[in-house]
Amino acid sequence: MLKKYPTRRQFLNYGKLSLLFFLNSCSNSLKKFKIGFQSSIYPKSLKDTLPAIWQKENINFSKLKLEKNKIKLSNSDFILVNDGWLNSIDFTSFQNINNLFSNDILDNRSRDFLKSFKEYQRDKLFPIGVVPYAVIIKNNKDLIYDASNSWDFLLDEKLKGKIIFPQSPRILISISKKISVKNSLSKLKEQAMLFEDKNSINWLINSPASVAIIPFSLCEKYLRVDSRLSIVFPNKGVPLMWNFLLTKSKINNIVLTDWIKSLDKRSTIDKLANQGWYLPFKNKYSQEKYNIKIEKNNYGPSKNCWENSWSFSPLNKEEKLSLETLWNQSLTP
Repeated sequence: MLKKYPTRRQFLNYGKLSLLFFLNSCSNSLKKFKIGFQSSIYPKSLKDTLPAIWQKENINFSKLKLEKNKIKLSNSDFILVNDGWLNSIDFTSFQNINNLFSNDILDNRSRDFLKSFKEYQRDKLFPIGVVPYAVIIKNNKDLIYDASNSWDFLLDEKLKGKIIFPQSPRILISISKKISVKNSLSKLKEQAMLFEDKNSINWLINSPASVAIIPFSLCEKYLRVDSRLSIVFPNKGVPLMWNFLLTKSKINNIVLTDWIKSLDKRSTIDKLANQGWYLPFKNKYSQEKYNIKIEKNNYGPSKNCWENSWSFSPLNKEEKLSLETLWNQSLTP
């Protein structure tokens, strides 16, 4: 005859199994996820949104050959990386992510940019922010009008040897194509004081330099405290720096979803935009940030500037060779 009720031993065994299941569930939910990124290039407003339980790994993507950076990258569950360093990333280490969000969250600008990547890359990239480059001018209010209307102002004789350019040849080449004179790339190089990324704003503040071209998110805080500095976003457009989120495991995607949804708040969107970081989300309030200037200090790209700005799609071998040739030819006296 079958027993209707479990024995005491069976009941205790069921309890043990339930406890093990509960503990296992808790260990997964309380896991300390690691997110790797180069801390110095991200605004405080973005870093403040990261869940406190996540462990932050500071990775120098420009020096990934160093063992310590390789280990940090390998141990990270998620990474944040900008488009300039994507070539150093092994995409086989990451899982598809974009299909979770793109149709519901991303705007047309970000989806169009994603189309420029190969499919195996595109599916693993989630655009989390776009940062426009800005022209920062020191102690020269007279330059503001010319800089607002044309990149030609960079060739002003008074600026010779006083401009800090980004280190990327591709960025400089792209700007030279917006200048309406012959041999513009060679002439731009003659205007350079130095080519710098990490410390460009410090060089501008503490040297004879008059102009620097810097990602907005890296210079915003200095504009609020140094009255010598002015910011300009040329109506002809500016280079854009895209930032992407990648994940190592599909299991972690629910954690990412919760974080990304947390960004979709007006107060968060305001803080990010005020520090030069624009969410590429299609919700109405995020999109409004592309159409207005930041009111308090009257800076931020105009609608015309956004419409004329450009992104850097991945290059094939022929395109890389063409840019290298163009760059090397500009070195010839």
